[in-house]
Amino acid sequence: MGILQELLKNIPVPKMVKVKQHFDDAKIENLEAVLQEKLQRESIKQTIKPGMEIAIAVGSRGLDQLVTLTKVTVQYLQDLGAKPFIVPSMGSHGGATAEGQQEVLAHLGVTEETVGCEIRSSMEVVKLGELPNGLPVYIDKYASKADGIVVLNRVKPHTAFRGPVESGIQKMISIGLGKQKGAEACHQLGFKYMAENVPAMAKMIMEKTPILFGVATVENAFDKVARVEVLLQNEILEKEAELQAQAKQLLPKLFFEQIDVLVIDEIGKNISGDGMDPNITGRYPTPYAHGGPDVNKMVVLDLTRETEGNANGVGTADFTTQRLVDKMDLEFTYANGLTSTVVAPTKIATTLPNDKQAIQAAIKTCNILDFTQVKMVRIKNTLHISEIEVSEALLEYINNHPQMEQASELYEIPFDENGNLR
Repeated sequence: MGILQELLKNIPVPKMVKVKQHFDDAKIENLEAVLQEKLQRESIKQTIKPGMEIAIAVGSRGLDQLVTLTKVTVQYLQDLGAKPFIVPSMGSHGGATAEGQQEVLAHLGVTEETVGCEIRSSMEVVKLGELPNGLPVYIDKYASKADGIVVLNRVKPHTAFRGPVESGIQKMISIGLGKQKGAEACHQLGFKYMAENVPAMAKMIMEKTPILFGVATVENAFDKVARVEVLLQNEILEKEAELQAQAKQLLPKLFFEQIDVLVIDEIGKNISGDGMDPNITGRYPTPYAHGGPDVNKMVVLDLTRETEGNANGVGTADFTTQRLVDKMDLEFTYANGLTSTVVAPTKIATTLPNDKQAIQAAIKTCNILDFTQVKMVRIKNTLHISEIEVSEALLEYINNHPQMEQASELYEIPFDENGNLR
């Protein structure tokens, strides 16, 4: 028996219980009809002239009903006599290649066939100018030549900075449409200044290019569209902040102030840009964002298939498994850190041979006297937290909480003969 096994062999793993968390699940039942109605506003129609070539900026995030949002927008523009085309707008994602970015869109269901228009993908950009602080401002080559630009994105709190506007239409304009160069420029001075630089870059791009309108969604705690708005260029700066405030209220959360050990079954770029959403875990990649539970030790057990080896976020955890590390694509993972300039999440957490030992290591180091009383929470990933597992020590808290209910009896965590979760 090695020293690690010797240190961990007597650490007890607590019995767990399934728990349901209750969130506001109000959503738009017929998104297509609601968006079509919003697009009928006369002031929106007046921005379109027959024959105009219009670039539609579509990103790499898995928005709810992304194909519907894109297809309805394309059809609307075509009905008014315009010639829309899609521009992948995702900074450095897709390996920072034109082909890779088109593949990302295809993964999300957005192809020329599904949305009914051409996709023009390029990493070439045009420099529009510089901010007073010296940061260059770029825009996609194809978008720069278009007669109009429409931007499509979800509005939600960012994972690494706080400001009136975080992740949404303005970020899509400044970083998404800026491709690799724009993403690098916006991240150059770090997340400390992101709340200033994102709107400043977006403002310059809106002044120098024909951004017509933005289609913005707000999703509920179950990642379903709860609200959709069509914002004219002059409304984006003012109204996006209001949408973000609503998005923050609807954000799902773990209803705990303090957790000794948080176990996360899987992380990946398809779940969050950070692998796991820090707004849920309370663990942020920078000191410029806050919120969520105080977690003493965090364990991540595996990568999603869709993340294709990009393990950005594993360094935010304290412990991981050899299985996860074996699946890592270091080039993809490190490229993430080099672009964002935040490299702590791309480090490799303390690695244990299997799930059981990773969990035991977290319990051993979580700074409590009685390990049998560990307050442990286990989630599949940060997208799915309406049903979670909690340890016996949290049962009384659960039963007194208005938004949580016990959904099973206590049970032992099932490990196989290799120490991995069944």
